[in-house]
Amino acid sequence: MTPNNIFLALFTLAAAFALAPHDADAAGRVKARGAVHNAEGGVTAGRASGARGPNGGGIARARGVKTDGQGNGQAASGAVVRGPNGGTAGRAGSTTWNADGSAQHQSGAQWNSARSSGSTQGNATRGADGSIDASRSTHATGAQGGQYDADTKLVDGQIDRSVDATGRNGNSYDATVTGNKDDGYSRTATCHDANGNVVDCRP
Repeated sequence: MTPNNIFLALFTLAAAFALAPHDADAAGRVKARGAVHNAEGGVTAGRASGARGPNGGGIARARGVKTDGQGNGQAASGAVVRGPNGGTAGRAGSTTWNADGSAQHQSGAQWNSARSSGSTQGNATRGADGSIDASRSTHATGAQGGQYDADTKLVDGQIDRSVDATGRNGNSYDATVTGNKDDGYSRTATCHDANGNVVDCRP
């Protein structure tokens, strides 16, 4: 059984308990876990838990892992939460590692509330030689119209990051960061008011 299957089975149980509609005065907790030796010579294990409060909130989380006894493995985890006022959030991630030292990771999260909503996702890869490549993107929107977007990439030691933000009053901020540790980093930023005029800002 793969960690993703473990994750889904246990997480579904916890989420169904924690986030399903229920009476306002109902509260409680549930937990589940298990582990077995697998055919590859490693261990397959998983655990999940869920809880809900008396005012409608709830949380569920789970984790699964599988190894093969040879230095290779996979893991996945996640969580979801609902607040008593209807706000929701969730995250999930998975990691694979190999006997040669290489590894891959990916993760993401999202939220939705009365004040803002947004999401973020990213991934990273480590080569057997120790090299690292990674990226992440984030987007958020405020309830009153503000917006934030950021993208970051790291490839062969070179970083490239851009940020675009707009305030609820229409002012905007655009910035970039590029460079590496050997040659240094360059930062630039440009700001505009609601009419599109350039105004002072700090990188």
